Amino acid sequence: MAGVFDIDLETEEGSDGEEPELGALEVDPDLRHTGSELVPDHYEEIEISESIVNNGPERIGPHCFELLRVLGKGGYGKVFQVRKVQGTNAGKIFAMKVLKKAKIACNAKDTAHTRAERNILEAIKHPFIVDLIYAFQTGGKLYLILECLSGGELFMQLEREGIFLEDTACFYLSEITLALGHLHSSGIIYRDLKPENIMLNSQGHIKLTDFGLCKESIHDGAVTHTFCGTIEYMAPEILLRSGHNRAVDWWSLGALMYDMLTGSPPFTAENRKKTMDKILKGKLALPPYLTPDARDLIKKFLKRHASQRIGGGPGDAADVQRHPFFRHINWDDLLARRVDPPFRPSLQSEDDVSQFDTRFTRQTPVDSPDDGFLSESANQAFLGFTYVAPSVLESIKEGFSFQPKLRSPRRLNSSPRTPVSPLKFSPFEAFKPSTSTEQMELSPPSLMPVPEVTAPLPIKTPSGTRKKKGRGRAR
Repeated sequence: MAGVFDIDLETEEGSDGEEPELGALEVDPDLRHTGSELVPDHYEEIEISESIVNNGPERIGPHCFELLRVLGKGGYGKVFQVRKVQGTNAGKIFAMKVLKKAKIACNAKDTAHTRAERNILEAIKHPFIVDLIYAFQTGGKLYLILECLSGGELFMQLEREGIFLEDTACFYLSEITLALGHLHSSGIIYRDLKPENIMLNSQGHIKLTDFGLCKESIHDGAVTHTFCGTIEYMAPEILLRSGHNRAVDWWSLGALMYDMLTGSPPFTAENRKKTMDKILKGKLALPPYLTPDARDLIKKFLKRHASQRIGGGPGDAADVQRHPFFRHINWDDLLARRVDPPFRPSLQSEDDVSQFDTRFTRQTPVDSPDDGFLSESANQAFLGFTYVAPSVLESIKEGFSFQPKLRSPRRLNSSPRTPVSPLKFSPFEAFKPSTSTEQMELSPPSLMPVPEVTAPLPIKTPSGTRKKKGRGRAR
């Protein structure tokens, strides 16, 4: 499969590219002089071959992995739990994301988003961002091999608990803050923060996943105008198409914080248009049981003017970290994952998939035959896709899922998740049109009063014993 693998082989040379001088060589004491030559006391003759000289990175392909379970599927392909059966990391469990080239290549934007996602995953290494281990391709498919995150989605934890206590929310929000700050420092804005895109590893620490809506090269002063994201977590400046920057991620974090502490995002309605109206003009209703610090941080996250929003200034994540809500967080310990998570998944083995949807895990894992064919010009779009992580972690024992799920409202009467982007690439979250026939106009909404809403005082109940009514996941 010539042209599929991009492998750079380096030879050890002097600093100027020439062979090192003899004086730079160290002579082994076991060598003896015979005339003008150095001869070892014991030596073995070997035949020089290409396999010995060019012993570079291993050749990675589908044959290196055994399919174990289906974790998700969608219009672009499937996600499998796999075990590596040969070479480096043999026996390790990974998640294998398989994408069909033909379906991606027919849309230039999808192709661009695919490459952007793969490039970001290669470039960004952080404790709270999913790791890309390998990337390779065949004639008709693209393969991403990622660390497995067996703890499932944060979404599932919210479903089980209804709402989080503030110390639990503080832990997750702190780890997310460090992940977003790292992305921003690299000029990347995330733009699709929501519980479905936050996974837990086997220890219970968070990992951001799904980088299909990320935008690169957004540094200080730069803005972008793409209308994308998930409505309930979308910042006003995205809705208005007035140009946005990294401050949109802090609005989304505020909406997520509100969701964790009350059971629903702050602005919801029965359809997209009304939800957008509330985001632009609605009154923020804060339950009375929130502590003053939590109330203050939510208000500062949900400032409609991005320049006034906490994190929206030059300080970015550092300004967020200094807020009193996080006063008990030791950020160095948190980054080093020395802080115990509030929830640790109950897993029986490395390949345990109990935190994933049984609709998928019960299916027989089969990677369909690679019968796709792309023209040479179309295949040019995927040049350089191949990747092998330079330093693969030794202790990856986690699980990963790409199948997003619509979450029923846990407390307030809201619409289901409504991801929006005419340009979005996300292999397992197809664009879902609203059931409403209203046009998604962005004209100034009518100034209708929004009634004050309060939530009941939260009561913590033992996990697994609480019975929830009307909170089943939408199918």
